[in-house]
Amino acid sequence: MKLLLTGSSGLIGSEVCRYFSRLGYEIHGVDNNQRKKLFGESGDTSKITKKLKNSIQNFNHHSCDIRERDKILDLFKEIKPNAIIHTAAQPSHDLAAKIPFDDFEINAVGTLNILEAARNYCPDSPLIHMSTNKVYGDRPNTIKLKEHKTRWDYDDDNYKDGIDENFPIDHSKHSIYGASKLSADILVQEYGRYFNMPSPKECAKKYKVGSKSYKDCVAYKRASKKKKKAGNQTGVKTSGAPMRRQYGGY
Repeated sequence: MKLLLTGSSGLIGSEVCRYFSRLGYEIHGVDNNQRKKLFGESGDTSKITKKLKNSIQNFNHHSCDIRERDKILDLFKEIKPNAIIHTAAQPSHDLAAKIPFDDFEINAVGTLNILEAARNYCPDSPLIHMSTNKVYGDRPNTIKLKEHKTRWDYDDDNYKDGIDENFPIDHSKHSIYGASKLSADILVQEYGRYFNMPSPKECAKKYKVGSKSYKDCVAYKRASKKKKKAGNQTGVKTSGAPMRRQYGGY
């Protein structure tokens, strides 16, 4: 099984590489040390890349900028990964306001390049997009709070388990960073719904990830996609599995 992971030398990405390598995946990490370009020497991730190369036997590093569309397309065409985890991003709120073009190109356009490459060369492979709570803007600040002995919590039963994807996102201030990440989220959702690309979260809601039932669920959704294509020719209508937004993925 081949896993392609963007932002592989980052905080989340590097841990994901280690986790899936222990499960036997062939890891293809995409990272061009953009953090050093954004934040200087303090953001340099070259040591992490070197450590991944030395410690993970099945790790393959690809120095590629996700904004370089042709290179991303060629990479997906060559690898045809069985799964994609997209963690690469411009992560700074303050910096985003200073470099809005770069911020949007990395977070939104970069995500579009990943989605389009997946649609062209591995459309049945699940894609997990790492999101942020900033997609909700400052609307969560309108929820009433209650004070406990050591913490604050939401004083509204609708949010006793936190904020989900149904929370409103309009009429709020997101920050430039939040707006670019929200744009990426909407693209991910749209590719799932419009092109009926598979979403592992729909199956993960019902079954333990990695279990036989989970794998059967994903296989069923892939089969439904093929059935839908056939149904479009015969008048049979089938439902798709939408990709969804959630803090930390979908």
